[in-house]
Amino acid sequence: MGEHLTESDIKKIQEEIEYRKLVVRRDAIEAVKEARAQGDLSENFEYYAAKKDKNQNESRIRYLERMLKNAIVVTEQSKADEVGMNNTVGLYFEEEGEIQVFKLVTSIRGNSLKGYISIESPIGKAILGHKIGDKVAVQVSEDYCYYVEIRSIENTDDAGDPIRKF
Repeated sequence: MGEHLTESDIKKIQEEIEYRKLVVRRDAIEAVKEARAQGDLSENFEYYAAKKDKNQNESRIRYLERMLKNAIVVTEQSKADEVGMNNTVGLYFEEEGEIQVFKLVTSIRGNSLKGYISIESPIGKAILGHKIGDKVAVQVSEDYCYYVEIRSIENTDDAGDPIRKF
């Protein structure tokens, strides 16, 4: 099963692949050539470091291409009154007695430190498609479940959040 990606995620991944193929690859090949020209390869740390960088770039390109090949495209559009992709949602946690705000995103953009939660996470799955005032059970494991109430939904755009800086 592939990653859930939006059209903007796919576009950003394609841009990263193009950048890595046209810019990073060329620079990495040049670095390998320069290090090789320094002489004895058996004791040439610069050569091994340059080869490692080149191989990491090629590995990243293959990973991104596989991700695109197996992607499940999800829409960024949602109804105005329902929790959907790229919505900022205020959730009241009954156990803690507090409200926390999250932005619902695809898994490759998930970042709990920024308050971005994936639609594939337990809480993301639970609140997706619900409305303000709904109390939702979040099943964390077979043995543990907690409840949240949806207090606010704000429709936000993609805002250009990077998938990964290259």
